[in-house]
Amino acid sequence: MMFFPSFLDGLARTVSMKKGKNTSSTEDDIGREVAETLAKDAKKNDLMLSSSATFKSNKSNNFASICSKRGQKGINQDCTIVWEEFGCQEDMIFCGIFDGHGPWGHIIAKRVKQSVPPSLLCNWQKALALTSLGQELNTEPNRSTRNHQFDIWKQSCLETYADIDEELKHHPGIDSFHSGTTALTIIKQGEHLVIANVGDSRAVLATISDYGILIPFQLTIDFKPNIPEEAERIRQSQGGVSCLRDEPGVYRVWMPKRDAPGLAVSRAIGDHCVKEFGLISVPDVTQRNITNKDQFVILATDGVWDVISNEEAVEIVCSTDDREKSAKRLVQCAVRAWRYKKRGIAMDDISAICLFFHPKLFQEVNPFKASK
Repeated sequence: MMFFPSFLDGLARTVSMKKGKNTSSTEDDIGREVAETLAKDAKKNDLMLSSSATFKSNKSNNFASICSKRGQKGINQDCTIVWEEFGCQEDMIFCGIFDGHGPWGHIIAKRVKQSVPPSLLCNWQKALALTSLGQELNTEPNRSTRNHQFDIWKQSCLETYADIDEELKHHPGIDSFHSGTTALTIIKQGEHLVIANVGDSRAVLATISDYGILIPFQLTIDFKPNIPEEAERIRQSQGGVSCLRDEPGVYRVWMPKRDAPGLAVSRAIGDHCVKEFGLISVPDVTQRNITNKDQFVILATDGVWDVISNEEAVEIVCSTDDREKSAKRLVQCAVRAWRYKKRGIAMDDISAICLFFHPKLFQEVNPFKASK
């Protein structure tokens, strides 16, 4: 379904008329305002969730379960969002999870959560409009329709994350110098899944193997500073990568000749004190075509993945009788795991989104028993 550009153009003309003939707004401003209007309407019509809740689509098989729990470090800096019928498209759903850090982390995570969906819609509309006008994107020749569709989404994601990072840098009311957030988003358009990730939140797909067993497939990379390519980029930019003495194995990003900020991720939105020293906000954008073997996807912050393996997470969600409680049960299991695996360490904020693709799991699925 690709009627979005004409729909948005019509709504944009309405907004422009309301502003008057002498408006000084640019087309980008109007497009962004229209996208924000769509977001407000979605929230009003209960098509958008941003806290612990469940959502069942009336027009597709999508079903989402969301849960977030504050840790022991102060205010909950995790934010989540699910937007059904994303951009008025019946076959689209948007999911995002954001893990803030630093003194302003909770504010930045909330700001990014609010900004990404409308900004992404605006950039996607512009990319589609260029395509309809016959202007070429930065894509390879002879690409298939599916790959070309992905190229449009990829360019839109890259522009969105860059725009929001730049906006934060110059925002007069938000201090993003020593604070930032991860950003993991997925767009499901029909049977096409687009994943964009910055930071160490993780997306894991539950799919049925050739042997009829439900297995995990990790869709994202945990962008930690000790990944060789990430560490090389940071060090070539004069940044430092090392562990604290009392945290062996936990690599952090440092400013040159400084004991700050000690960031445990190699990519983030915000944290502008180390942007010139190798930290980047460029998302890794990938795709997957969903088949009838793919059952659900889990998006979760590192508060889950620090204590729960991919296999355990899939088994927990699959074995939950009431899928409305799947995200809550995963979070509860992570809380218990923190108590015996991280004894003496303050529990991190823990958040998860479970997005199901089908009305129910295949009957022939025999979930494995995760090793403890």
